[in-house]
Amino acid sequence: MKAMVFAAGLGTRLRPLTNDRPKALVEVGGVTMLERVIVRLIEAGFDDITVNVHHFAQKIIDFLATKDNFGVTIHVSDESDLLLDTGGGILHARQWLDGDEPFLVHNADILTDLDLRRFYTDHLKSGAMASLLVKERVTQRYFLLDDNNRLCGWVNKSTGDTRPDGLQYVAGRWRERAFGGVHVISPEIFAELERWSQGNPVFSITPFYTGECQQHLIRGYEPTEPYHWLDVGKPETLAQAEALFTKSTTD
Repeated sequence: MKAMVFAAGLGTRLRPLTNDRPKALVEVGGVTMLERVIVRLIEAGFDDITVNVHHFAQKIIDFLATKDNFGVTIHVSDESDLLLDTGGGILHARQWLDGDEPFLVHNADILTDLDLRRFYTDHLKSGAMASLLVKERVTQRYFLLDDNNRLCGWVNKSTGDTRPDGLQYVAGRWRERAFGGVHVISPEIFAELERWSQGNPVFSITPFYTGECQQHLIRGYEPTEPYHWLDVGKPETLAQAEALFTKSTTD
C-alpha cells in the first residue's frame, strides 16, 4: 500500500527548534515526528512511502539513509527549489502515487494512534475520490458535511469566507468538523488536480476539496472508536505531546 508524508514544511511556529532542522526531525519523547509517522504507517501495512522535502531537505534524506529507509520502499519528492504546498506536493509526487489503488497522505506533524488500515479500508468501500479525517473540535475553519458525511463546503468563521463560491453559510444546516491532516485519496484525483492547477505548481489541496465537492464525492471520515490526535506543529502542542510520550515510556 502507498502513502505520502508531508515533511516539507518550514516549521515557522516551532522556531527556534527549526532554525537548524526541518520540522519533521523535531523530536517528541526522543523520537522524531517523521519516524513516529513512518513507523505507524508501516505497522498499518504501508510499504511504499513517499516523503516530500524542502526545508533542510538533505537532513531528511540523510536521516532516512541512517534508518535504512525503515526496511521499506521510500521515495523522496524533492521540493528544494520551490515549496509546492499540499496540492502541488501531491501532484509533484504523482510518479510514485498514481496507479490502481488509493494512497494515504499524512502530515508529519500529526501524531495519532488512529487505525490507519481501517481508515484505508473504509475509503476503499466508499467509492469516494477522497476521504478526510475529521473531528469535532473548536477551530475557526470547518468542513461542512451532510448527514451522510459528504463534504458540502467550508467556512472560516473568523472571516466569513466560504467555499465553494456562492455558498451561503447557515448555522445548523451542516455538521461542522475540523480537518485532521490525514486523508486517503483515489488516483482519479490526479487528472482533476492537473485541471484545477492550470499549470500553477503551487496550490493547497483544501481549496480543491472544498471547491470541487459538488462535482465529486469527497467525504469526511469520523471514526467511531476513540483515538488520540495531536497537531504538534506549535510549541504548546509539542509540549503536550512530549509529556504524553514521556509518560507512556515511564508507565
